[in-house]
Amino acid sequence: MSQHADPHHHRTAPSESFPSDSNPAANGPSGSAPAGRPVPEPASADIRRWRQYLADERAEAAVYRDLAQNRQGEERDILLALAEAEGRHEAHWLGLLGEHAGKPRPASMRSQLLGFLARHFGSVFVLALAQRAEGRSPYAKDPNATEAMAADEQIHEEVVRGLATRGRNRLAGTFRAAVFGANDGLVSNLSLVMGMAASGVASSVVLLSGIAGLLAGAMSMGAGEFISVRSQRELLAATRPTQVTLAAAPKLDLEHNELLLVYLARGMSQEAAQHRVAERMGLLSCDCDPSLSLQPELPEAEDQHEAVGTAWGAALSSFCFFASGAIVPILPFLFGMTGVAALVVAGVLVGLALLVTGGIVGLLSGTSPLTRGLRQLAIGLGAAGVTYLLGLVFGTVIH
Repeated sequence: MSQHADPHHHRTAPSESFPSDSNPAANGPSGSAPAGRPVPEPASADIRRWRQYLADERAEAAVYRDLAQNRQGEERDILLALAEAEGRHEAHWLGLLGEHAGKPRPASMRSQLLGFLARHFGSVFVLALAQRAEGRSPYAKDPNATEAMAADEQIHEEVVRGLATRGRNRLAGTFRAAVFGANDGLVSNLSLVMGMAASGVASSVVLLSGIAGLLAGAMSMGAGEFISVRSQRELLAATRPTQVTLAAAPKLDLEHNELLLVYLARGMSQEAAQHRVAERMGLLSCDCDPSLSLQPELPEAEDQHEAVGTAWGAALSSFCFFASGAIVPILPFLFGMTGVAALVVAGVLVGLALLVTGGIVGLLSGTSPLTRGLRQLAIGLGAAGVTYLLGLVFGTVIH
C-alpha cells in the first residue's frame, strides 16, 4: 500500500522522486502518470530509521512529561511545551511511515536511560543528559526531517540548557564542595598510602597513616569550606547597595550633594544617575525603577547568593564526601590485604571512583562524561604515581 509525505513539509526522501517513466505500473495506458500517482514504497533502510526516530520522539516526550510532574509553575509549563513539540515530530514520522509504522519499537538506550532517570529521580542530571541528547540530533543532516524540525531541536537544546542551569545554580555551592571533597579524599589518601607503602613501612603503619589522613583531611576540608563559603557570602552581602539614600535624600542640599556620585559608583550611566537623583530629590513624581527602592513589606523571594551555597551545607558536604573518598584507598588494608596486591586494588578502586566523579561533573556541565572522567583519572593516578616514586626515594635514603 502506498503512502504520501506530509504536505506541510518540503524535505522528502530521495526515494520519493522518480522520472515519470521509471515506474510503469503507476502510469496509465498512454504511459503518462495520472493525477494523484501513488508515491513509491520507501526503502527498508528508511523505514528502520524512521521507526527509530519515532520511538525516540515518543520516549523524549515521555521524559519531559515525567519531569513536569516534579515541577511547578513556569518550569512545568516549559517542560509540557517541549513534550508537545516532540509530539509534532512524532506525527511527522508517523505520516511518512503510514502502514509501515508497525508495533512500537524500543527507544535507543540513551532515551531509555533518560526515561528511567526522569521517572525515578527527575533531577538536574536528567536535564543535563537531555541537553546533550538534543544537541546530538541527526535531523540537520537527515533529508527526511524538515528544516523546522532541525531548528526545533536546536532551540530545545537551549531551552533545556536554561532549565538545567537553574538546577545547577540551586546545587552549585554544595555540589562543588561535595565533588572537590570526594576527589581530594581519593587523590590525597591514595597518594599518602602509596607513598608510605613505597617507603617500606609495615602494612599496619600504612593503614594507620591512611586513617589519620582521612580524619585530618575531612576535618580540614570541612573547616576550610565553612570559612570559605561564610567569607564569600559576607563579601557578597557587603557589596549589596543599602537604601540609605532614601532617608538622606530629603535633607540634602539641592544644588550641592553627592547623591549623583552614589549612583555613578553603583555603575549607572550619567543619564540614568541624574534621572535617579531627580526621583530621590522629589523633582520627578514617578519611581521609574522600583527595584532600586526599599520595599520592606516584600520578603526576599530567594537566596541572593544561592550559587555560593550555605556555609554549613558546604562544610558538611565537604567533610562527608572527603571521608567517603579517603576511605576507598584504605579498604584493601582494612580487609587484611598487604603489599603490592593491596596497592593495586586500591589504585583500581580509586580509578573507578575518579571516573564516576569526573563523569558526574561532565554530565552537570553539559560536556562529555567520558572526557571528564578520564581527565580526573589521569590527574589522580598521576599524583599517586609521583608520590609513590618519592616514597621509594625517601625509603632508600632512610634505609
